[in-house]
Amino acid sequence: MSSTTAGTARRTATRRTDRMHSWLARFDTPVTTYYLLLSVTAFLVIFGLVMVWSASTVVSLQETASVSAFSILKNQLVYAGIGAVVLMGASRIPVRVWKKLTLPLLALALIAQMLVFTTLFGDGEGGNRAWLVLGPISGQPSEAIKIALALAGGLILARKQPLLHQIGHVVIPYLVPIAAVSLGLVLLGHDLGTVLVLASVVAGCLFAAGVPLRWFVGAGAAFSAVALAYVVTSANRLSRFDVWLGRDTDAYGAAMQPTHGRYALADGGWLGLGLGASREKWGLLAEPHNDFIFAIIGEELGLPGTLAVLALFGALVWGCFRLVTRTTDPFIRIAATGIMMWILVQSLINIGAVINLLPVIGLPLPLISSGGSSLVMTMAALGILLAFARAEPGCAEALKARPSALRRSLAVIPAAAARVRR
Repeated sequence: MSSTTAGTARRTATRRTDRMHSWLARFDTPVTTYYLLLSVTAFLVIFGLVMVWSASTVVSLQETASVSAFSILKNQLVYAGIGAVVLMGASRIPVRVWKKLTLPLLALALIAQMLVFTTLFGDGEGGNRAWLVLGPISGQPSEAIKIALALAGGLILARKQPLLHQIGHVVIPYLVPIAAVSLGLVLLGHDLGTVLVLASVVAGCLFAAGVPLRWFVGAGAAFSAVALAYVVTSANRLSRFDVWLGRDTDAYGAAMQPTHGRYALADGGWLGLGLGASREKWGLLAEPHNDFIFAIIGEELGLPGTLAVLALFGALVWGCFRLVTRTTDPFIRIAATGIMMWILVQSLINIGAVINLLPVIGLPLPLISSGGSSLVMTMAALGILLAFARAEPGCAEALKARPSALRRSLAVIPAAAARVRR
């Protein structure tokens, strides 16, 4: 190759690289994190509504004695509407206000969790004492504790960062009493799955705060010992481990749900049976619209559907990671990491149970599974992340400078009316 040809090739490659950098630079703006989190959240919620409709029709008919196939979907639509209002409201609250609200929110969440154990307000479901009932409204206070623990971690550990090389400042007051009381109250309700998620929130906050990694080893061993003791003292949890380890393969007993979950994925194959065409939701797979909705996604939408869900959660985690790495506020960095760990770990536990990488624990898939308190609180947490993203230098100003589509449309109406009058 001549020197002229080589020089031309280098210049061409340089121009292509510059164009690529220019194209990528368009997405590296102060509003990128905000719009990434907002758009992925919207996609997941809308996709979840579609899949709840598809997966719940048979269950809805059974629960309403053939009156309506859309009763569960209607409830989920209401919760999604409430969640959207909560998300947008939370996104407009300044970071300094979230810091002031942290301890009151934590206190309210813990009080609500305590009321679960009362005969007046508490109710058990699936063997757990996790539900708070206030007249026609019910919910799980543990969902609010997830948010409160992340915010409390951000508030306390950010102030103690220069002292976190001393074990005493790590333990008090975040680990003891705040985290210990929070996890203990949920554990008293026998909700081990939620305890695992809460522990991931705490671990994420500690890691982001810069706690030495060697201390995680001892803490992890102690937590694992407690979790193991909780498993071996419960016949129900032991049976789930027997199913996971292959010791119990009774498709009409304890192994029925995970077995039919895998059947659903197998039936879906590469391209799926088509939206609404699931066979397993016809009374074969328990909780098709809730804990095992990922199996229905695989059955109806095939491998592309499951990969799309994984890609969306990956994009959501990437948005959280981008927020964490770009902020200069330790409160935002620590709290956002806690929320990111919550969504990531809960998603992995749910999907892992469906594909038999983990035992069935009974956690919903965030933003997709049916469930009011889970959906509303997850959207509230993402609204907090949007508020954090707005605090990124230049983001709030850029958002104000960009008129929304609604405002642009409304601005056109008076001008059009004036032309008509002329």
